[in-house]
Amino acid sequence: MSRKDAINSLYLKRPDTTNPAQKSADRVRTGAISAMGASLHEMSENAKQAAHLQKQLAEGEAVISIDPKKVDHSRIADRINIDVDAAFDELVASMSEHGQQVPILVRPSLENPGRYQVAYGRRRLRAAEMLGLPVKAIVRSLTDSELVVAQGRENLDRKDLSFIEKAFFARNLEDDGCDRSTIIAALVTDKADLSRYIAVARRIPEKLVQRIGPAPKAGRARWLLLAERLLVDGAISIAESVLADHSLQKQDSDARFNAVLRSLDDKPKKAARPTAVWKAPNGKRAARIEKRDGNTALVFEDKIVPEFAQFVSDKLDELFEQFQEKDSGGE
Repeated sequence: MSRKDAINSLYLKRPDTTNPAQKSADRVRTGAISAMGASLHEMSENAKQAAHLQKQLAEGEAVISIDPKKVDHSRIADRINIDVDAAFDELVASMSEHGQQVPILVRPSLENPGRYQVAYGRRRLRAAEMLGLPVKAIVRSLTDSELVVAQGRENLDRKDLSFIEKAFFARNLEDDGCDRSTIIAALVTDKADLSRYIAVARRIPEKLVQRIGPAPKAGRARWLLLAERLLVDGAISIAESVLADHSLQKQDSDARFNAVLRSLDDKPKKAARPTAVWKAPNGKRAARIEKRDGNTALVFEDKIVPEFAQFVSDKLDELFEQFQEKDSGGE
């Protein structure tokens, strides 16, 4: 029997009406007897369908159509949900025009018979639900660990998670009680990188990451740098004010990441320190000499010696000639 025939047998099987004896028997059924016969037949068919589905689950995979409302989402989010998601909009448009091309993976719910839990394909599931379409799904019996590994591997195979998505996926798995060996298998990583993922995810506020987005071009080094700069007092408030710009929200997540990082890139300049002070004849401090970044500045206190700065400025040529004469030894 082909897979198509096997699937059709779950839903389309009908009594054989080509047998003359069957036709005769059908004609003599009336009233309560007919209703009872139909009820018993329906119960029998439902039992056969359930047994057939269980057999398919035990043997391997079956692609079936499921009402999206019967599929529970994974407890662990692997993608960062953002307000403006052009890729998801394109997926919805594609499924609307061409239908669902790739099935999702689900497992039968252990707590609620007749329901399923998604392993991967949450975006396709959400798109099908938005379009009011049944979702095509591969049904596979999975343990909790196998569910996590399948979720992580499918994302890596189809569209690699960005660094920050991996970081929060790892953190969420650990918070849910998943052991690190399973997380390593799901992300195809090692202990050292896993520790970095989780450390970054615990240092950067999740709400801030959701507003930035996945930023696929920002690698580990730049996310680590951002996490470090956010430790400075007031840095998170600065980042939030930058992301509040509506024009920035229309740009992609990499642009938002760069804007936040730049806003925290301004290193505090060292305050200039006076190296000398000049006091007026009345004993009040009237000017100071400051050196900073290879420059020297003469700053006058206008309240003490008003207009003296302009007077000195007008005398600069004369003063410089005197300086040169002194430097040349008066020759």
